[in-house]
Amino acid sequence: MTTTPAPPKAPPKPTWDPRKPEPPFPWLRPTIRIRLTLLYGGMFLIAGILLLSIIYLLAAQALHEGSGVDFQVTGSNLELTSATCPQLSGAGDNQELNSMLKECTAVQRQHALDGLLSRSLMALLGLAVIAFAFGYAMAGRVLSPLGRITRTARAVAGSDLSRRIELDGPDDELKELADTFDDMLERLQRAFTAQQRFVGNASHELRTPLAINRTLLEVHLSDPGAPMELQQLGKTLLATNERSEQLVEGLLLLARSDNQIVERKPVDLAEVASQAIDQVRGEADVKGVEVRGERAAAVVQGNGVLLERIALNLVQNAVRYNVAEDGWVEVVTEVLHGQAVLTVSNTGPVVPAYEIDNLFEPFRRLRTERTGSDKGVGLGLSIARSVARAHGGHIVAEPREGGGLVMRVALPI
Repeated sequence: MTTTPAPPKAPPKPTWDPRKPEPPFPWLRPTIRIRLTLLYGGMFLIAGILLLSIIYLLAAQALHEGSGVDFQVTGSNLELTSATCPQLSGAGDNQELNSMLKECTAVQRQHALDGLLSRSLMALLGLAVIAFAFGYAMAGRVLSPLGRITRTARAVAGSDLSRRIELDGPDDELKELADTFDDMLERLQRAFTAQQRFVGNASHELRTPLAINRTLLEVHLSDPGAPMELQQLGKTLLATNERSEQLVEGLLLLARSDNQIVERKPVDLAEVASQAIDQVRGEADVKGVEVRGERAAAVVQGNGVLLERIALNLVQNAVRYNVAEDGWVEVVTEVLHGQAVLTVSNTGPVVPAYEIDNLFEPFRRLRTERTGSDKGVGLGLSIARSVARAHGGHIVAEPREGGGLVMRVALPI
């Protein structure tokens, strides 16, 4: 007789809970609402007690001064006199005397009330000044963690992702916000670090096979015995490979320039623009485009290689997208309103105003979205805008009257 084996026992449940344990009395947590309620309620109570005490003392003093007997009986006829009411001495009968006494008492009461009102107002003014000063100091103390969070956020905005708030104090909403912000910064730092590693690895992995293909194609094209069809195919493949290399370089530069510039050095935009003009001078001469303009010194803090890329992209576009005859490109650098400005104007086809924003999108050109043109890979203006933003500046484009564009880059000095 066979026996059925007993089913295996279930594994024990874990006793450790990764979630943060809740306090036994969550309603006793020193939240900001409770602290502010106790603070301002206590301040109101203290101010009320002080105000009542002051009013009580002032009222007692006013009653003491107002109830003092200022009447005197003089002469053998027992005449009633008063320094406050001198008309008592002229009273003809008792009824007139009683009426004068009421008037005199009313005058003294009004005098006491006026004195009480004026002193109460002075006391209220003094308490108001003290209350505002104390409230300002206490509000600053309560809101000081927010200032610390703001300063850390500004430091992070400058690409210092290693900063943390690490707020101490009671376990309230502000500390919870600071801890959440620290966790977010930790994840952002890991993400940016991974992105930098990816860009570095991709830069090597993508460039190497393209460089090998270019070398092999150039070797085969250098063979004088190669058939004409093979040479034509090699030239086509070499142009395609060169275009792929430009696309990879543009994508990697676009990825790098999306971040803020950490290491900054003095860079003169006039020098950067002159170097960009020298690089496109040959192409401009072939197309019959005149390059002109005055370039004044405009020194900014930034990365010279990336700033040169802005000028080169703008000048190249201005030369390539120009008119067939009597075209010109004007490159101007100057300092305006505390900013260094690079302006590139050119003749060319008429550009509608509603098409301007599309020019800054990757792989977008005027009236087309694909890279079917031999003038570039469609990343020039995207890279220029990304680099300008990384330097804390901006780039704008405006249609030029008569055709062409006016590109203006403004960077902080």
